[in-house]
Amino acid sequence: MAREPILLSWSTGKDSAWALHLLREDPRFEVRGLLTTVNQEFGRVAMHGVRQCLLQAQAEALGLPLETVSLPHPCSNAIYEARMREVLLRVREQGIHGVAFGDLFLEDVRRYRERQLEALGLQTHFPLWGMDTAALAQEMVEAGLRAILSCVDPRVFPAQGIGRTFDPSFLVTLPEGVDPCGENGEFHTFAFAGPGFGSEIPIQPGEVVEREGFVFLDLDLPV
Repeated sequence: MAREPILLSWSTGKDSAWALHLLREDPRFEVRGLLTTVNQEFGRVAMHGVRQCLLQAQAEALGLPLETVSLPHPCSNAIYEARMREVLLRVREQGIHGVAFGDLFLEDVRRYRERQLEALGLQTHFPLWGMDTAALAQEMVEAGLRAILSCVDPRVFPAQGIGRTFDPSFLVTLPEGVDPCGENGEFHTFAFAGPGFGSEIPIQPGEVVEREGFVFLDLDLPV
């Protein structure tokens, strides 16, 4: 049976990395590339604020091409949807049948994605959907997936946790009430090693800044 050619919505974080790992093991799918929104003014991934050079390093380590959606700053939802539609219609003409997402349990987000892609004649796939996040986080770290905390919400997660590695020691010291995968927005990560990575991505931690109520660690490649 032929594998279904799809893209994976790529945030640069651990959930995207694990979703890719599962999809590559699933005989139903062939992941043809990573789909990422990029802030054109700052040259950073729109979702996590990661530098574009690190995004490119991930794609190279994973052996996949990038499909980037360039967004202005600020960006209205109408502009976001128009830019996304333009890219998705183009890749559909290239034989892509759908897009996979690393969402876990946010129903409203899933419904939004399904509506948008269905209107374009594309399928949606959610390989992590409904998984127990504690068990999932443990499975990730035991398989060797490594990521660094690049953004935290200081209202629900200690700001001094920025820059920690998502690893076994992180999970055992997780503050009470924080989802082990950060699915409620408590923290975001940048994945730099693990299943599917041809090599570990070197990271140079930079300045810690607070922006719009969140604490970010500016990551870069070593000079």
